[in-house]
Amino acid sequence: MKIQAAFWIIIAFSMQVAQSQAQVDNPHSDETIATVREVYDGTFLPDIGANTFRNIDRLFSTRIVETGSHVYPLPTREKPIANISIESNGRSYDLYDYLAVNRVSGLLAIKDGEVAYETYQLGNTPRTRWMSMSIAKSITATLIGAAIKDGYIAGLDSQLVDYIPALEGSAYDGVTVQQVLQMTSGAGWNETYTDRSSDRRELLEAQIAQEEGGMLRVMANLERVAEPGSRWNYSTGETQVAAELLHAAIERPISEYLTEKIWGNMGMESQANWWLESPGGIEVGGSGFSATLRDYGRFGQFLLDEGVVNGAPVLPDGWVKRASQPNIINGEEVEYGFMLWPEMNAQGSIHEEAYEAVGIFGQFIYVNPRENVVIVVWSARSKPEATTVIAEADFFAAMTRALR
Repeated sequence: MKIQAAFWIIIAFSMQVAQSQAQVDNPHSDETIATVREVYDGTFLPDIGANTFRNIDRLFSTRIVETGSHVYPLPTREKPIANISIESNGRSYDLYDYLAVNRVSGLLAIKDGEVAYETYQLGNTPRTRWMSMSIAKSITATLIGAAIKDGYIAGLDSQLVDYIPALEGSAYDGVTVQQVLQMTSGAGWNETYTDRSSDRRELLEAQIAQEEGGMLRVMANLERVAEPGSRWNYSTGETQVAAELLHAAIERPISEYLTEKIWGNMGMESQANWWLESPGGIEVGGSGFSATLRDYGRFGQFLLDEGVVNGAPVLPDGWVKRASQPNIINGEEVEYGFMLWPEMNAQGSIHEEAYEAVGIFGQFIYVNPRENVVIVVWSARSKPEATTVIAEADFFAAMTRALR
């Protein structure tokens, strides 16, 4: 027992050292940033927004996601993209318009595994780690797929309470793994980011408190407003339940599992970091993940390759295809898979079979399997759900056509 205790002391010390090193490696660590409440209120000046989005590891406790022994190559295409023509909302734009008008801070386009376009704006560099916001949801859901493949989770029909006993008697009692991945638990939820009385903001306040178990208590207190599986309702809280499920099943930090299954295994180039509910606690499943632009591109390539790394499948057969398709909820098609957004009404268009991981303030990983294309967009918009002038779907279509 003494040897085991000493082992965990060494591990904890190593994590503290890694955490300190992450701060040293941040080239933007001396910048002035907003508070997290100002971020969700959308009450910050443009420069402060960009500073904050590349420094969110300064807002909360984080855990490091380590790299492996090799780097997945991303060679430059022989003929990179110089400019493109975009038709959106009845007007014509070019690539420079898109970057400026949509306040893009980073853009990476990969075709056939090669970089066709890459730019860093608003003070960012290839060393910058940028927040993903709800792209973290797609990472959490993908890791649940890996946990099913590894046998830690019995399957999509498993009951959440079998893994999270604290949810017994709550709105999540009787909810399956699949239903939480689809966000169809039936638990009531208001996702309005800028409404300080919303459930989303209550969950944020629990995170600000940095108390172990605080976010799960918010979820356990929700009321059931529909039968499980009968109603879709987008909920960041649902992703925290997914994180609790994953953590309970694998019995170790989620960041460590991400290193094992994807970050180190795939060959990411740089460390990432992930917000924690409390110091040393569980990862925030729905936001707070930061990584470099190229490593987000590699994650998109991982999805494009259907979760196969060096010939070995990390995910169950057909997982990515299932996760990236619309769901039929109560007889209606919903534009949501397992925390991925399918391109709707795309039959016969350039977006056919394409899907996205999406985060507020304009974060995107677009994956188009038919065209063998991955596009990553970082943005620093003024409000969580600000309307853009140039529609992302129109930009992705124009860039994908240009890559043919």
